[in-house]
Amino acid sequence: MLTFSECKIEKLEKMFNLKSLPVKQMPVLEMWLKTSADILEHERIYLLALQSYLQEHVHTWNEQELAMHFIGPIFALVQFDYQRQFTLFAERSLEGSVNGILMGGRPDGMIATGYREPEQPYFCLQEYKKAKDPEGDPEAQVLAAMLVAQEINQHQMPVYGCFVRGRSWYFMALQGQEYATTDGYVATKAEIFDIVQILKALKQIIIERIISQKKVILPTA
Repeated sequence: MLTFSECKIEKLEKMFNLKSLPVKQMPVLEMWLKTSADILEHERIYLLALQSYLQEHVHTWNEQELAMHFIGPIFALVQFDYQRQFTLFAERSLEGSVNGILMGGRPDGMIATGYREPEQPYFCLQEYKKAKDPEGDPEAQVLAAMLVAQEINQHQMPVYGCFVRGRSWYFMALQGQEYATTDGYVATKAEIFDIVQILKALKQIIIERIISQKKVILPTA
């Protein structure tokens, strides 16, 4: 089995005939980034406090500390645990066959339907402390997980992803054999509010997708 940690972008592109596009040529990613979401005043105050904490410690935290003290609280603010319809899972196994090649691993984060166990994955997250890690390629690891998620979803919908390198957040979308990755959003700057707006928009996209799949009306709280 090919593990996510073994993957490199060049290897994935050659194996699966993938094409990297500019963000402006990837409509599903552009739509995600442009979907509006409000930041409430109490959230703004909380984010500024988190940002100050990050600014003080970003150079000394290891990966686990960065996840515990900053990335986790950001996702908790958005509250992806939504009425037991879907939630954010951590370090859960994800594997499947992509073009006959078995791939698998444990993404740092995964938003999927299900309550106790992940079922249908929509979003994958990988977190790295260092800007460049000699032992891995976070973009490739996320993309590999997204390829597996796409197979599980039977190519019926785009798959979203994100990887974090220290203070910088990069967002991704995959549809068919095309994918795109944003430039980094820097959490120690005003872009921290963009990061949260993008995550809130993702939550709304997933809610709308579940509505269309199940043909039922869910509360939008």
